[in-house]
Order: sequence, then C-alpha cells, then structure tokens
Amino acid sequence: MTKLSSTARTLLAIAAMAALPSLAQESYDPEARLKSLGVELGEPAPPVANYVGAVTTGDLVFLAGHGPTQVDGTFVTGKVGSDMTIEQGYEAARLTAVSLLTSLKKEIGDLARVRRIVRVFGMVNAIEGFGQQPEVINGASDLLVEVFGDRGRHARAAVGMASLPRNIPVEIEMVVEIDP
Repeated sequence: MTKLSSTARTLLAIAAMAALPSLAQESYDPEARLKSLGVELGEPAPPVANYVGAVTTGDLVFLAGHGPTQVDGTFVTGKVGSDMTIEQGYEAARLTAVSLLTSLKKEIGDLARVRRIVRVFGMVNAIEGFGQQPEVINGASDLLVEVFGDRGRHARAAVGMASLPRNIPVEIEMVVEIDP
C-alpha cells in the first residue's frame, strides 16, 4: 500500500469536499419537496391589471406582487388585527408564497433551476398601530426555506399598509436568481 504525502492527502480532502455540492445538487428537488408538503401548483392567477406576473432578465426573475389565491381562484380577504389573527395572516402569506411559486414555475419551467431566493418584499394590510408584520410574512419565508433549504433564505422587508388591492391581507413580491 502506498503512503500519501500530507500534501496529497490535503488535495484529496479538498477534492472530496468540492464534490459534496454536486452531490447535494443531485438531491435538490424543490418540486418533490412541495409534493411532500402537500402543496400543488396549478395555473397562476391572471394579473388583475396591466402588468405581467413575472419578468426574467439575465439570471434574475422579478415576480410581481401576488396575493393569497385560493384553489377556486378567489382571494383571501381581510385586515390583520381586525378581520383576521396573526396566525391567519401567516397562513395567507404562506398561500401567497404558493401563488408566487406557481408563477415562478410557469416562468422558468422547473423549480430546480432556482439558485437562490434573493429578496422578498411583504406588505401586510393591517390595522393602525399593528407592529407584527414580520410574524405574518414569516408564513411565506418559512415555506420558501422548507422548499429550497438554504437557497430559500433571503433578504426581506415586511411592512404595514393601510389597505391593499381587493382587501387582501398580504401582498408579496419576490426576486429569484436562476441557473441558465
């Protein structure tokens, strides 16, 4: 048996560690993860005005503001702090993340192309003085991390609004980096 020098052992260790990301890449399947969570992506809701749901430029996808769309295509409505609880707002934000992923999949074809969720901008329709916007928008952030792992960790803003279109409780925009 041949003995390896410490330099050769170090180089082999570095090569082995470099191979690890490619192994992780093989097991990266966000659509299977969605399925295991019981989340189905249907067709995206059409925009409610003169805009498109997603725009790709280079390796970035910009997703327009989405709201919580139910299976029947209607929006969840209400103001957090009066019509709904923080927990219900959290669920609305989670549902909004599903809407965003539906549009993202339509735009890029395969969610395995997601390299990173870059930024989430969450708006919460809440009563005056409400200060728990981060807890509400966590509904979206938590789902993104559940689906994409560390690739789902993102920069984020969570702000309060006096009202949102159609009286939806949350509206969320997202920027995603993709592989070619």
